[in-house]
Amino acid sequence: MKPCPLHQALNVIGDKWSLLLLRDLLQGPKRYSAFCEQEGIPTNILAARLKRLQEAGLLTKQPYQQQPVRYEYLLTAKGAALLPAIQKLAEWGMAYTDSSTPPEAFFSLTAAQVQKAQAS
Repeated sequence: MKPCPLHQALNVIGDKWSLLLLRDLLQGPKRYSAFCEQEGIPTNILAARLKRLQEAGLLTKQPYQQQPVRYEYLLTAKGAALLPAIQKLAEWGMAYTDSSTPPEAFFSLTAAQVQKAQAS
């Protein structure tokens, strides 16, 4: 018998930091330093989450500098496919929690637009 799909999905993306990293990547490629600045995530947790998301096939990294080597992170098609779920979580948060409203552009994004932006 196969495991529950929700259980399997939560094993990959079911923590606060992973979802916030994916949310940020939906808006374009990001560098390690940008994640640190935007989210205030401890660097050990950031490194572990990026590695786990990469191993799960949700993001890739590519060098943007050679000396020293530094990377930017981009979503894969598999990662971009999470857009509707993350948009729905944001809508739920707006409706049932005391939270800010994301920019309207976040809700008009499509997975195809995200993939195109990642390729640019």
